[in-house]
Amino acid sequence: PPPEHCPGTGSEDAGKASACEGCPNQQICASAKPQGPDPDVSIIAQRLENVKRKILILSGKGGVGKSTVTTMLARGLANADKSKNVGVLDVDLCGPSLPRVFGVEGEQIHQSGSGWSPVFVEDNLSVMSAGFLLPSLDSAVIWRGPKKNGLIKQLLRDVDWEELEFLLIDTPPG
Repeated sequence: PPPEHCPGTGSEDAGKASACEGCPNQQICASAKPQGPDPDVSIIAQRLENVKRKILILSGKGGVGKSTVTTMLARGLANADKSKNVGVLDVDLCGPSLPRVFGVEGEQIHQSGSGWSPVFVEDNLSVMSAGFLLPSLDSAVIWRGPKKNGLIKQLLRDVDWEELEFLLIDTPPG
């Protein structure tokens, strides 16, 4: 919840009110202009229309096995019924480990008129990760705030999953 006297990010006083002094987000709020609804929300909803079930794997801290749970659950769902397509989206930008865990690190993603194509691990199991977009296997994304959110939004908006029974989303800590 926001601090007691926080004017909120949609206010004209955002980042400028006396209650904002000392807030770690003061600069961000002061520079942000109040806006209407995000136009990408409807695009993302449309893009994910063909996904029957979306499952978020999340935790308040790192190192608890989110990526392991995501991997095991994806493989189990894909093996349980070979006629069902399973997709995995790795939005853990600081540590995109799923390409390595699935054994597809170094693969290239392809872009078509309908968006980025995920990398197929098996005929009915595909994965998309920021790790495929990095220049080397040792690189990491250390973005925060709007840049990080923009890349996550781009991964949700621009990947062409086609029809999926399940989309598992491996999230960053927190």
